[in-house]
Amino acid sequence: MDKNVRKLRSKDINPCIEESDGSQKCLDANNYDKNMCSAYFLRYKNCRKYWHNIMVNRRRDGVKPDMPTAEERQEILAAIGGKPY
Repeated sequence: MDKNVRKLRSKDINPCIEESDGSQKCLDANNYDKNMCSAYFLRYKNCRKYWHNIMVNRRRDGVKPDMPTAEERQEILAAIGGKPY
C-alpha cells in the first residue's frame, strides 16, 4: 500500500475515515450518482471542518500533536455528547 494511502487510513491521522467510507459506499451503491450522496458528502465536509478547527486551536495553543489521537478524539466526542456533524 502506498505511504500516502496508509497515512489517510490511519485513525490517528484521519479523524473522518468513517465519513469517507460512508461516502464511498454510497457512491458504489448508487452507480456513482453524486446527487444521491449529498448528505454523506456534507457529513464528511462538516467532519473535516470540525477537526480542522480543533487542530488549528491546538496548534495556536501550543498543544502537541496538532491533531488529537484517536483516543483523545473519542474523549472529546463523549464530552460533548456525540458527533456535532
